Amino acid sequence: MPADRRPLAIFLMGPTASGKTALACALSERFPVGLISVDSALVYRGMDIGTAKPDAATLARYPHALIDIRDPAEPYSAADFSADAQAAMHRIHEAGQIPLLVGGTGLYFRALQRGLSSLPEADTEIRAQLANEAASVGWDGMHRRLAELDPPAAERIKPADAQRIQRALEVIALTGQPLSAQQQGGRGQPFPWRVLKLALLPEHRAPLHARIAQRFDEMLRHGLLDEVRALRQRGDLRPDLPAIRAVGYRQAWEHLDGLYDQAGLRDKGIFATRQLAKRQITWLRSELDARSLDPERPGLTERATDAVRLFLGGQETEISS
Repeated sequence: MPADRRPLAIFLMGPTASGKTALACALSERFPVGLISVDSALVYRGMDIGTAKPDAATLARYPHALIDIRDPAEPYSAADFSADAQAAMHRIHEAGQIPLLVGGTGLYFRALQRGLSSLPEADTEIRAQLANEAASVGWDGMHRRLAELDPPAAERIKPADAQRIQRALEVIALTGQPLSAQQQGGRGQPFPWRVLKLALLPEHRAPLHARIAQRFDEMLRHGLLDEVRALRQRGDLRPDLPAIRAVGYRQAWEHLDGLYDQAGLRDKGIFATRQLAKRQITWLRSELDARSLDPERPGLTERATDAVRLFLGGQETEISS
């Protein structure tokens, strides 16, 4: 077999609150890597507390590409990420470093490595029609219709996920084909990077759940509600925007709308974060070519270092303090 001469890259993946950022920073102390964020919420400026964004001192010492690159009012898609990440990877490679992509947004990793199918653009008329129908029958009813037209898509999409239900029904209306069938398409050529995938997968979830609760409490203490109040006061943001639908922000926005009290905000925020982690873990387990690392076991940094050292063939460097 001919040698694989593609440039090297590292994917460091894991659920929320699993310690990805700390591990990425530790690895950047030991190897010539450049960091790229793979997070659908960290792209937004002014959303720092609820996203657990690395602080200014951390980002100054360990710069991450693709953080703070969009205003919360602006859309940012998996296709946008794929283009931006590829450009960042090439810049890092040209600088003599190895791209290390770190985050928990599985769709972004998949779009980058496997490509995206060619789906039709949004149609405002059809979307308005679907929204009117949903006002009549509810999104549960729309989800049941999706289950009749595209069972695989309905199985993936939760009945409460109005945005994705609407998109799936819109694609069917525009093309006459199920969304799930059209999503089988993707990258026509092999991914031009040879990738080491590291997945932080806890064997037991109780410690992860405890950290999720602790971190959400810290977000509340450090001003999450003030941050969301400032976003609301802008006047141009709506609760249906992707940025505001991010876990934590959606619950804080609803609390400020008076839908529930502060105790309800805490309960709903922690529950939503745990559900996010569950979805992330399910996706990571489908990445059969990833090397799993239990973040709860002692020696995580050493085990990750050994895997990266073997992959890079000894390209290791110490960065002075």
